Amino acid sequence: MTAYEPSGDPGAGTDPAPGPGPAGYDAVVLAGGAARRLGGADKPGLRVGGRALLDRVLAACAGARTTVVVADPRPTARPVTWAREDPPGGGPLAALAAGLRHTTAEYVVVLSADLPFLGEPTVARLLSALAASEVDGVLLTDADGRDQPLVAAYRASAVRRELAAPAGERAGREAREEPADRKGRDDREDRADRKGRADREDRSGREGPIADEGRDGRVDPAGREGRDGRADPAGREGRDGRADPAGREGREDHPGDRPDLSGLPLRRLTGALRLARVPDAVASFDCDTWDDIATARARIREHGHVLDEWISAAKDELGIDLDVDTGLLLDLARDAAHGVARPAAPLTTFLVGYVAGRAGGGPEAVAEAARKAAALAQRWADEATDARPDA
Repeated sequence: MTAYEPSGDPGAGTDPAPGPGPAGYDAVVLAGGAARRLGGADKPGLRVGGRALLDRVLAACAGARTTVVVADPRPTARPVTWAREDPPGGGPLAALAAGLRHTTAEYVVVLSADLPFLGEPTVARLLSALAASEVDGVLLTDADGRDQPLVAAYRASAVRRELAAPAGERAGREAREEPADRKGRDDREDRADRKGRADREDRSGREGPIADEGRDGRVDPAGREGRDGRADPAGREGRDGRADPAGREGREDHPGDRPDLSGLPLRRLTGALRLARVPDAVASFDCDTWDDIATARARIREHGHVLDEWISAAKDELGIDLDVDTGLLLDLARDAAHGVARPAAPLTTFLVGYVAGRAGGGPEAVAEAARKAAALAQRWADEATDARPDA
């Protein structure tokens, strides 16, 4: 295992300046879970800080060449490509495979749709760490040190290789891991697996670890069972009930042979990859319960975050992508309010924005207009204390 320690204090939720990332990446966002711990609520559509959770995650991966959302289509703040696993509700591994089919970049960022505090700097940091290493993926760990495989950057070729591998090969690689290392990974990924099981509904109406039980309720030693109830030694079976020696299942409605990934836990993938880890207790925070939603909404309204969150929400709502120096504008508003009159603050900042827009927009135009307005406000204030005639 590889441990990647970034500079700064990720546990405090502050992102260090990311290094140069890869030239391009794609993103796959998994947003099709059943959200059973939220009573079946539309989790991607729940709002935190005035924005849907899904839109917040899409803003964090806005630099992706292609963004694929695995879920039923819905309105989003940014354009995306839609995909769906077959059958729907097949779990995160099947959803990831469905999304990956629409990507072409060397690197792919894989995210769940319930990360209210994820931002572009964290995504850039994951990609930079991946590009600078020889591992297959870099993922975040939460406050308890547990892996979060759905807040990660991967080499797409490595993920495709493992997803296409027959079940027997994946199980063999997993079984050959060192016992201590295996136990550590199991402990870290236990929460992710529990979440996947809770969000996944058994098509037959039963609950439980689908990956370990056959259609008739008998346990298959290989972890899978044939459609007619007979164990398939390779871990897969064809539609006609005959075992497929390659561990793949033929489907007439899809090109080529694809393994059946329905119900399989994410550790079937991550257990076979070489992974590095970046600790970040804030960016990895996900919303599984109503208490999590309440915590996220309260934190966003804290004094140290509220202005940045408001500006981000307003930019998304207005459809603009502009890095605004909020400190500069706040200083201008203060000078206008104190040196002229309180109503001058919002009116002046509005005029600055209007002038910057007419000048072509951009941070430089905003800064120049704000500089001129601030100088005027300072001259205005000076006159109140200077009785000398104007030279």
